[in-house]
Amino acid sequence: MKNLLVFALIMCGIILATGCTGDEDPASPNIILLISDDQGWTDYSFMGHEHIQTPRIDQLAAEGLTFTQGYTTAPLCRPALASMATGLYPHQHGVLGNDPVCHAGADPDQDEEGWLERRAVLNSTLVKRFEGLPTLADLLEKAGYVSLQTGKWWEGHYSSGGFSQGMTHGDPSRKGRHGDEGLRIGREGLDVIYDFIDQSQESGSPFFVWYAPFLPHRPHNPPDSLRDKYLSLAPTPAVANYWAMCEWFDFTCGQLMDYIDRKGLSENTLFVYVTDNGWIQDPDRPARHAPRSKREPYNMGIRTPIIYRWKGVIEPRMDETSLSSSIDIATTVLAACGLEPVPDMQGINMLDEQARKARDAIFAETYSHNFTNIDSSLYYRIIIQWPWKLILPDPHGQPGKQPELYQLEEDPFERDNRAGERPEIVTDLRQRIEQWWG
Repeated sequence: MKNLLVFALIMCGIILATGCTGDEDPASPNIILLISDDQGWTDYSFMGHEHIQTPRIDQLAAEGLTFTQGYTTAPLCRPALASMATGLYPHQHGVLGNDPVCHAGADPDQDEEGWLERRAVLNSTLVKRFEGLPTLADLLEKAGYVSLQTGKWWEGHYSSGGFSQGMTHGDPSRKGRHGDEGLRIGREGLDVIYDFIDQSQESGSPFFVWYAPFLPHRPHNPPDSLRDKYLSLAPTPAVANYWAMCEWFDFTCGQLMDYIDRKGLSENTLFVYVTDNGWIQDPDRPARHAPRSKREPYNMGIRTPIIYRWKGVIEPRMDETSLSSSIDIATTVLAACGLEPVPDMQGINMLDEQARKARDAIFAETYSHNFTNIDSSLYYRIIIQWPWKLILPDPHGQPGKQPELYQLEEDPFERDNRAGERPEIVTDLRQRIEQWWG
């Protein structure tokens, strides 16, 4: 009896620490990772947007543990996605930008054929290096999971990420670059995912789905019904198209959620939501981002809501204070599955309340889109130590630029650079960045 009581107390402690509730066995939940592509952190109904309607992501947020102070590791898709897959920062996994080139100023518009040939050679070396890194899919496979890659995937063939099935071939001779065949998902339906889930159920295997559709990413060509809905609300047609794309992505998330419900799997499936990088739609240029968003170190480039929903297990909560990062996704998913991360993984288990309270800072990095190496391609390093955010320019990548310091609680859109009036905070945060970097 005494041993049973001790066991019960231990289990209660685990439940309280993770924010889980209920009597369900938490072992081996199915995992569905929903990754938005080029979407601003403000561009959801539940985040306060006046016009964009995202009812299904709103539902996910209401039913999950939702972190509104979430951030990606980089304001660009490829390095951000590689961090989600590996639990490493870009300077650790080596995927610094979207396209490796012989020199940072290489211009594909001036020499497209030659540029593509050089990129293919350099990228194959990068992908081979990536293949040597343990990924979330690798570790889940060892625990009996089957996995499916769909949508955005830059690291060659889907198997390079440890996925057992996938859509992306990654063959440069067949225009494989950032997802190729995988980019059909969502825009052309979800049958590939439905079939995979059905197969996994027949085999009795838990599953992991990487759903990273080309949405709301350009081309901004939403269904007419959605575009017409926003034309009278938006300041320009370009903005209306972007808003409609956000709702189109939301609709596809709802389709996946509904399918899981119909299969009776909702109480054994962990949904994770994040975006790869931010976006501000240029009002005058269709499908173009405005300054201070994608590829830049500001909040509209790196901030994102991050959601973990597991019905009946994770207690719903809207957390507006804890600092969350996409670097945490691999560690958190593994913890939910009862698995240990590899030692090099940098994230924390966001289901562990004590781990959340112990964290006092998160980091991010910005590089050239066409990159060579860290020394020549690094633009900025970023630290958020609430409520302060320091953007530290690299003297080689951004010569002449000065540090920028923002008080995010008062100034979430970073309009008031306070580096000049608070040099002691700049010095302290610079030291924290150097400690982390080392």
